[in-house]
Amino acid sequence: MDVALSPSTRLELDHVLMAVTDLAAAAALLEGRFGLASADGGRHAAWGTANRIVPLGESYLELVTVVDELAAAKSTFGRWVAAMRSRSGRLIGWAARTTDLDSVASRLDLGISDGSRRDPSGAELRWRGAGIEAAAAQPARPFFIEWDPRTPYPGHLAVAHPAGAVELARLELSGDPVRLAEWLGAGWLPIVVRPGEPAVTRLILRAGEREIVLGAADAAG
Repeated sequence: MDVALSPSTRLELDHVLMAVTDLAAAAALLEGRFGLASADGGRHAAWGTANRIVPLGESYLELVTVVDELAAAKSTFGRWVAAMRSRSGRLIGWAARTTDLDSVASRLDLGISDGSRRDPSGAELRWRGAGIEAAAAQPARPFFIEWDPRTPYPGHLAVAHPAGAVELARLELSGDPVRLAEWLGAGWLPIVVRPGEPAVTRLILRAGEREIVLGAADAAG
C-alpha cells in the first residue's frame, strides 16, 4: 500500500542506508552496474563508521561501513551496520527528514541525540536524530533526522552520474502498514509497504525513462 498521511507535520524521505564491507568496492560496483556515482562522505567518529554519498537531489543513498570495530561495538548505529554489511551492499534502513524533530520525538516518546561527521575537506556536517534503536530493531520504520540549517544537504553534492540525472522514485518495504503509518504520523512519502517481516526490500530510482532497481538480489556476500 502507498502510505498517505495528513499534512500536520511535514516529513520527507531523507536517505536510504546500504551497509557494505568495503566502500570503494561497493561504489565501483554501483557505478559500473547502474551508472550511479558517489562522493566520499567522511567518518562518524563516535559510531566507528564511514560513508559514501550517492546524491539524488532531495534525497540520497548512503553507503556505510564500519572502520573502527571497537567504536562501532559501543554504538547502536555501528552495531547495526556491522551486523548487516555485505560485499555488494544490503539495504538496511532509511531516514525521514523533518524540520520539527522535537514534535516527532515527543509524539513517539523518543530521545534526541546530536550527530555529526567531517567530510574530506574537514567541514563538519551536523544534525539531530531520533529513533535509531527502533529503526534498527524494525527496519521498515525510519529513524528521524533534522539537519542543521547551516549544513549543506548531502543530496545536493555535485557528482556526474553516468546514468544521467537520477532521482528517487519509491522505496519498497515489508512490514505492518498500519503500525508504520502510526509511526510516521503525518506527511506523504514515496513508499510502498507490503505485509511481511520488517525490512527494506527495494529502492527504485529513476534516470530519465529508465528505472534502476536496488534490492535484496544485490545483497549477497
